Amino acid sequence: MENVVVLIVGAGPAGLATAACLTQFSIPYAIVEREDCSASLWRKRAYDRLKLHLAKEFCELPHMSYPADAPTYIPKSMFIKYLDDYMGRFDIQPKYLTSVESSIYDNDKKCWSIVACDVAEGTTINFIAKFLIVASGENSAENIPDISGLHRFPGEVIHSSRYKSGKSFSGKSVLVVGSGNSGMEIAYDLATHGANTSIVIRSPIHVMTKELVRLGMTLAHHLPLNLVDNLLVMVTKFIFGDLSRHGIRMPKMGPMTLKSKTGRSSVIDVGTVGLIKRGLIQVQGSISKIMGNIVKFQSGDEITFDAIVFATGYKSTTNMWLKNGEGMLNDNGLPTKEYPNHWKGENGLYCAGLARRGLAGIAADAKNIADDIKSVIGSMCG
Repeated sequence: MENVVVLIVGAGPAGLATAACLTQFSIPYAIVEREDCSASLWRKRAYDRLKLHLAKEFCELPHMSYPADAPTYIPKSMFIKYLDDYMGRFDIQPKYLTSVESSIYDNDKKCWSIVACDVAEGTTINFIAKFLIVASGENSAENIPDISGLHRFPGEVIHSSRYKSGKSFSGKSVLVVGSGNSGMEIAYDLATHGANTSIVIRSPIHVMTKELVRLGMTLAHHLPLNLVDNLLVMVTKFIFGDLSRHGIRMPKMGPMTLKSKTGRSSVIDVGTVGLIKRGLIQVQGSISKIMGNIVKFQSGDEITFDAIVFATGYKSTTNMWLKNGEGMLNDNGLPTKEYPNHWKGENGLYCAGLARRGLAGIAADAKNIADDIKSVIGSMCG
């Protein structure tokens, strides 16, 4: 049995940021992580060419900047080093291979009772905590949609979290399902490595350059969002032209408003649009079914593929272990309250990094949570 003031579940960027903010106030905590390392998504499940999609000034964790000579867009390896240095600076020591199995709020004792499993030893650890922070991420489990005939597809089927490079797909026909940043970048990587590449783009998306996104995020601090949106859409059309001819439709809502209201980001073009325009990447609509190695699309097209890469995101697994947290999270394990009030639940329950606001959102959550816990402890002592 371990008695702790605060238990943080998850040692990704959100858990680390919250730990650092608690440390600033000298509030004791324990942090548990089911993987054998911190930020496992970055270390183990990110493709080689990944860089942070936003400029570094929007991607810092609380109380520590990037080195002065860091590039504007931080590559994966440098971000991992930043996280390691961050853990060193704030002396963050997660208990790895510790998987939370259940957590229940005890109304009588006014505390959380958490059962975790030491994966290496196969033993049970019981925690009693005054405050419980869910920082296990919205990216816990791979999300692969249920498509008729997929289980009989004879080729390779992988989730984007296991994709590293297009080298091994050279000369093969590959379908990428999903048109967010990962899907578009993987399609580009496949095509430049000589794969015959197609991508499923079902929903309208905003495609922008990284410089435009940076400009938009900077202007949004000073101007109304609809004004910023109008400017961004105008410049986007000037840069890329009319993409609807190539199967890419633009949402009715502007890019900054869409992000603010739904958490959906614009897609940052890494060269994919140019390859689509040149016919080197084919855009397809929704899949209707898979027959052997043939994928049938709702357009009626039938195409043979050697491999399918699902860049269809992740889902949260928090609801599998969190009880009495119904007010804070919905059935998908995401906050029920609108941003920016999403981070606080009942009875000392909090969530960090679940608002789909990237690293800037994580930093804000961590500061809010630490401030709130400090004030609650202060009022108890007072």
